[in-house]
Amino acid sequence: MNRPPRPLRTLRVKSSTYPRPRRVSNTGTSRSPVVSTPSTASINNCLQPSSEKRTTESPLAVLPLSTVLRSLLILSISSSPILLKPCIRALSALAHPKTPVLDVAKNPALNWIIKNTIYKQFNAGENKVEVQRSIQEMKSLGYRGVLLGYAREVLAGENGGNLVDEKAAREEVDTWLQGTLQTVDMAQEGDFVALKFTGMGNQALSLLRQKLPPSEYMDEAIRSVCDSAIARGARLLVDAEEQAVQPGIEEWIMTYQKYINLKTPGRATLYGTYQAYLRSTPATIARHLEIARQEGYTLGVKLVRGAYLKTEPRHLIWAEKEETDRCYDGIVEALLARRYNDVLKPASDEHTVKLPPVNVIIATHNQDSVRKAHSIRLQQAARSEPRVELAYAQLQGMADEVSCELLQGFQSAEAGTTVATTESPNVYKLLTWGSVKECMGFLFRRAVENTEAVGRTKQSQLAMAQELQRRARKALGF
Repeated sequence: MNRPPRPLRTLRVKSSTYPRPRRVSNTGTSRSPVVSTPSTASINNCLQPSSEKRTTESPLAVLPLSTVLRSLLILSISSSPILLKPCIRALSALAHPKTPVLDVAKNPALNWIIKNTIYKQFNAGENKVEVQRSIQEMKSLGYRGVLLGYAREVLAGENGGNLVDEKAAREEVDTWLQGTLQTVDMAQEGDFVALKFTGMGNQALSLLRQKLPPSEYMDEAIRSVCDSAIARGARLLVDAEEQAVQPGIEEWIMTYQKYINLKTPGRATLYGTYQAYLRSTPATIARHLEIARQEGYTLGVKLVRGAYLKTEPRHLIWAEKEETDRCYDGIVEALLARRYNDVLKPASDEHTVKLPPVNVIIATHNQDSVRKAHSIRLQQAARSEPRVELAYAQLQGMADEVSCELLQGFQSAEAGTTVATTESPNVYKLLTWGSVKECMGFLFRRAVENTEAVGRTKQSQLAMAQELQRRARKALGF
């Protein structure tokens, strides 16, 4: 007789303490166990640890010394409210230069400084050679792959989005298509390529604002990207953007998920991005799951907390950080278990228990959320249960203590010891490529996000400081 499935045990993780008042996008986490007992390895092995030592040393031991030093410098600035504000003003001036001196495309000295500091921390490179070198470096550390995106974008608030010149509109689409196809060409089999529909220019912005379908020329360009991704063995994910355009983006996503995901039965090739800080997100995912069920393809879900807190209407966002956390973790639990719950409720009266096929990317820097998800997977693996296709992702240059600990293998939250398991996490890093000029908007947005997550950034800074201290003690023989 078939027995009903046993319910998943709830992972108990010590919660972080936050001062009030709280901001929704803060993602502070419990301290990562990044410091381990030093061994007697040589100085060279200390600075450039070999893969054989990954399971016995600090998770951050896999990083080159140069990366640790650069990360410590940048994270120290990002975690300081005093230093971060002038840094944001400087990045704003560089992203929107009013004089040639501040234009990184016209000032070679400034370009060199930016490229070898903050650009190198968060971006993959300016051309195919640099980007593929960055991808190989990531994979040599143990990452399964990368989420690679082209930096060019047009933000909804920067212009009217009412371009009527058809020739100019086509030129903008051609520029987007060329950059996107280049990105697909740089990706390797199994990698993801990130798309920004607003990167197609002002006419795309206007259409998205009005929730209108893409023009015929845009449609041909998007389908060309989809076909190229399938031929390359890569996957696509569409970034979430501001709510001024996001509803339109979601309609485009569902159109192209049907087009491309039906061509790859049993797996998602195109993913949409969902922001957990929006009150509407559980209902949106439930609706999209039901559409995918009816149309017969696997839905691709990339779940993030959200990146546009400063520009979104406040009534659309959860009032407290804890509500965002509950939404995020509840959605993850439902997707991994493929069962609706009190957060992700069914959109259909006919299907109220089991979710349709879904592939998931958990894109977060919050260690508690990653631990909870990993615990669910461990329990499923221990019971030999079928599992959804899952990837974890963090931005290049951020939350390395979370990424590297996943690579090494999280400790069991219940037993407190490392456990052997058949669950090998698929860990990815999100890399953005483009010229230094093209990436300034991306870098500016990263800095603005850090103003809402100083606690989390401070945790990363402390992790890097402890790792540097560990290496120094080891090099000195202590």
